[in-house]
Amino acid sequence: MPALILGASIAGNRWGPAVSGWLVSLPLTSAPVIFFLALEQGSVFASRACEGTILGLASLSAFDLVYSWLSRRSRIGWLYPMLLGWGIFFVLTFLLEDLSGPLIVSFVAVAIMLIVVIMLLPKSSGLALRVSPISNLSNEWQIVTRMIAATALVLAITETAPLLGAQLSGLLTPFPIYVSVLAASAHRFQGAASAVELVRGATLGLFTPAVFSLIVGSLIVGSGIGVSFGLAIAVSLVVHGVLLRILRKNMDQH
Repeated sequence: MPALILGASIAGNRWGPAVSGWLVSLPLTSAPVIFFLALEQGSVFASRACEGTILGLASLSAFDLVYSWLSRRSRIGWLYPMLLGWGIFFVLTFLLEDLSGPLIVSFVAVAIMLIVVIMLLPKSSGLALRVSPISNLSNEWQIVTRMIAATALVLAITETAPLLGAQLSGLLTPFPIYVSVLAASAHRFQGAASAVELVRGATLGLFTPAVFSLIVGSLIVGSGIGVSFGLAIAVSLVVHGVLLRILRKNMDQH
């Protein structure tokens, strides 16, 4: 986990906020969590957690929508939009805890919601881009913070999974730890425009963990960990590459 976050942070710093958001939308948390749940709790438990993870992406997209719109208000800053977004995430998590159905139905419903949220996200045009110098030391500490937070989240979910259950474990997996840290940093040093673009890239990238969870959840019981994860990783990389092309096309148009 620390190595994955380090790589994503370095690459994001090089190519800008939207690409940074796209990178951290990879299943950097959900994949390790589901993998360890499969090893420790069994394939059936992991399959049910995949359904929760897909539904949890709906909560994450709601966070993205709330944070993006509220962060545009210059007097509010980044803290209050983030806290309110977290509140929305946990409320939806509570409402979705008892919701269960076929995995493909959950996937289609969440995919539709992602499309709607992307259409409703605010445009960054008209917002001032403010660039403040960031020392190498400060940047290094930000990356270390992301690495620690990501690893702590994975450990917390896997260790408490027997108490939380498969559904709730999956629902909590997409908690917006990466996008929160990155968006707050972008907002602080580059202004609301940068934060909005980062969240836009992160929201578009959520189709990838949805596809990953769909494949693993559908195959892991019958085909095992190796086959399901191998196929899910391969397809997810292709999907994420296509999403990057879409993102860069939209960036060129603006």
